Amino acid sequence: MSGLTLYPAIDLKGGACVRLRRGEMADATVFSDQPGAQGRSFQDAGCRWLHVVDLDGAFAGASKNAAAVDAILANVSIPVQLGGGLRDMAAIERWLGAGVRRVILGSAALKNPELVREACRRFPGQIVVGIDARDGMVATEGWAELSQTSALDLALRFENAGVAAIIYTDIARDGMLGGVNIDQTLALAGSLSTPVIASGGIGGMDDLAALKAAAGEGLEGVIVGRALYDGRVDLAGALALLDS
Repeated sequence: MSGLTLYPAIDLKGGACVRLRRGEMADATVFSDQPGAQGRSFQDAGCRWLHVVDLDGAFAGASKNAAAVDAILANVSIPVQLGGGLRDMAAIERWLGAGVRRVILGSAALKNPELVREACRRFPGQIVVGIDARDGMVATEGWAELSQTSALDLALRFENAGVAAIIYTDIARDGMLGGVNIDQTLALAGSLSTPVIASGGIGGMDDLAALKAAAGEGLEGVIVGRALYDGRVDLAGALALLDS
């Protein structure tokens, strides 16, 4: 079996590292007020990537935690992928120029698909589409708005655009520790040539083992947040499992 990349999640709200439950900003748990140190700890533990989301930016439509992101970039040498509020080419250029390896376009993918295609042309290999879904339908604006577009339909629109990866998040599972929606994730991955990164709901090592067993079916990696912070997933053990 092929390995999966573990992406530890750093979600930023008010300059601190937090985790939400089902995307509710009012239901946030602060895990660290030192984003730079948090990023460095993941790097020191052996992680090869960081997944960073500006939660305030996702709702505002523009970066709101720039200082925290800059602190992370200053403290790590491993690649960082960043999402949250990136809605125009200026924002994409700003963060790629600042040292972010890949930017994640979520709401923009649904509402401004040409931006995604143009960004892929200008920055090949550095654009990721984030698809956040509730009951299979795409949600935007920090998950506040539910569209009439299915996750698969949106993903298929970018099959030939040069997107580096699709991040698929089941909102109902995010932050709930109840297990990733493996069936929907694999169904999406199996319908695409673009690699898929699983997100939302990882609650323990059993969830990672189940995803690892499906590696090679279009899955490239998995994002883990709350379960790392509260100790349900041992980082060293997870890295060893997914790398094997």
